[in-house]
Amino acid sequence: MSRARSYTAWARRASWLGARRGAAALAALLIAGCGGTAAVAASAGSGAKPYATTPTSPGLVNPRAVPLGDGYLSSTPKVGYVDSCSTHFGGIGGARVDGPWINTKAKTWDYVTKIAVNGRIKWPTGSYSVKIAGSRRVIKFNDLPIDHTTGVFPIASTDPAYKYDRNGNHIAAQSFDWSLPLNPTAAKTAGCTPGGPIGVLDDGVVLFNALDGEGRDAGAHEVLDVCAGHPDPSDTYHHHDIPPCILNRVKNGTTTLVGYALDGYGIYVVKNATGQLPTNTSLDACHGTTSQVLWNGKLTRIFHYVATLEYPYTVGCFHGTPISSGHGGSNTSSGPGGGPPGA
Repeated sequence: MSRARSYTAWARRASWLGARRGAAALAALLIAGCGGTAAVAASAGSGAKPYATTPTSPGLVNPRAVPLGDGYLSSTPKVGYVDSCSTHFGGIGGARVDGPWINTKAKTWDYVTKIAVNGRIKWPTGSYSVKIAGSRRVIKFNDLPIDHTTGVFPIASTDPAYKYDRNGNHIAAQSFDWSLPLNPTAAKTAGCTPGGPIGVLDDGVVLFNALDGEGRDAGAHEVLDVCAGHPDPSDTYHHHDIPPCILNRVKNGTTTLVGYALDGYGIYVVKNATGQLPTNTSLDACHGTTSQVLWNGKLTRIFHYVATLEYPYTVGCFHGTPISSGHGGSNTSSGPGGGPPGA
């Protein structure tokens, strides 16, 4: 499958079973093509295509050796890259050191063995609503998850995650009120993604791009909770990709809307009949494609963003014209008690 992670009963951090993902089940996570017609996917050693070795190379994605996205950021749209509004970073990131799941020599990371932040905190006051008002889609939410728990933040010194990531931020309610175009149109030129919210997912949580505060692959470096989230210095809880708690409820053989980007276009999880997801090379520079999907209650041929297992995970650039999120946000997860900059 693709970086839209452990897309079946086995979740990304097999967090439903503990603090790490189930290796045996994830061995089957190999990726297919986009839409309903999937490319060939086979298990290792069966004579299948070679695994992808970079975010821009063709081939299946090995969950035990997902290509590392470090360095794949640009000031122009490119397949497998984040088109970032910022290309210079302050050296402040939540992950103090690389965890053993990162192979710096091979430039890969192990999705199966990466740990997660401990804890299962419930948020009964979470709110998320989507309404249509004329030609606009109005989304109001407070950024507290409506259907899943979170880890304990700040990360406790007794948590194994603390060895690698000393995120000292809290999770707090925010106030978002977005008016997106109901039927978005392509911009004359694709737009860069900022260091704060780039969209929202249907768990009521904002989505950030794939970069951490040091401009690295956030999915690989930062230690997230069991639903792939964590807070930034403004105490804004966020995802950097489509988390397992959303992926696992999407049925095989379906294309499912799971959120909206700031330009109004939908973010979809696309699974083939065996639960596999697309690869970067089957998508365009903004990490999307144009095909027929369920949109505004009817089948419509329209551009949409697509989740993958590999960096940049969701939105590489804006296909349309984004609104302002009305919130600063940041890529960094450091904060009080978060350790020295760049540590």
